Amino acid sequence: MGIFFDTYIIAPFTNLLLLIYGWVGNDFGWAIIVFTILTRLALFPLTNSQVKSTKAMQDMQQSPEWQKIQKKYKGDREKLAQEQMRLYQEMGVNPLGSCLPTLIQLPLIIGLYRAIIGALSVTPLQLFDLSKTISLGNAAELLPLTSNFLWISDLSQPERVSFVIPILTIIVVITSYLQTKLMTPPSSTPGNEQAAAMTSSMTFMMPLMLGFFSYTYSAGLALYFVTSNVATIAQYALLGRLDWRNLIPGMAKKA
Repeated sequence: MGIFFDTYIIAPFTNLLLLIYGWVGNDFGWAIIVFTILTRLALFPLTNSQVKSTKAMQDMQQSPEWQKIQKKYKGDREKLAQEQMRLYQEMGVNPLGSCLPTLIQLPLIIGLYRAIIGALSVTPLQLFDLSKTISLGNAAELLPLTSNFLWISDLSQPERVSFVIPILTIIVVITSYLQTKLMTPPSSTPGNEQAAAMTSSMTFMMPLMLGFFSYTYSAGLALYFVTSNVATIAQYALLGRLDWRNLIPGMAKKA
């Protein structure tokens, strides 16, 4: 599995990243930005499919028939599950439709991360391993990469090493929070307080976790997180699936 992943995912992504690096004038910061945007565009069909499936699931959960079924079979989980599957079929809802695209994207996202980290090699051994991955004819001219970008002197190092205030880390936390908040629909299903509490917890935990990774690991990874967050928000905005009311406490509940 590891050899397959390295050969068919990480290696092509690494070569594409370095190809873009050459196109943008050997600027690795811009290479990460362009690389991330292109991959988000390539994954747009999956994102669109996920949005449609999520919307269909929400419509079903808000339908009067589903509310009636929940009340009628509240104490009979087996019968409730049977009626739920029947309603799925009648309304054409695929219960896996909202999570399947995410599962497909997950190895690709891991591949993107590994490609960026691998391209930021600095030690002789890391550069040697990287050279075995590259199939570009001008690899010798590209390596080692020029890893400074804007105020960051070395994208392969944590931002705090070259700059006192971790600006990128702060931007990662803010954009991650906005992405989670804007893309999470308010729970309108009665008796679903536990799921709502879990969603609320993830709204804060995920940005903090990504912020920790950005602060601890390379600044190049933080730049990838920021670009991916902004690109994802833009995609959902184009699909009309951002709920701006979520940014104002209590607004979503009143609507």
